[in-house]
Amino acid sequence: MFELVDFLVKQIIPAQSYEIVIIEDCDKVDIRVMVDKDYVAQVIGHSGKTAKAIRTLVRAASQNMDQKYSVYVEER
Repeated sequence: MFELVDFLVKQIIPAQSYEIVIIEDCDKVDIRVMVDKDYVAQVIGHSGKTAKAIRTLVRAASQNMDQKYSVYVEER
C-alpha cells in the first residue's frame, strides 16, 4: 500500500514536499502522509474530496488483505 499512496500523492505534489510514515498494529495499518504546510490544501482538496479519493482507492486495493488500512493527511 505504501507504493500506491506514494504514487497517488506524487501525482499531486512534488516528491520532496512530503513523507509517508507507516504505523503497524496487529491487524491495522495507519499510513500517515506528512505534507509541507504549503501543499496541505492540494492533497486534501476542495471539501476533502482528494483525500477521500485516496482513502477509497487504498481501501479498495486492500479489500482481499488481512489488514485494515487507514490513510491520514497531516501537516509537518
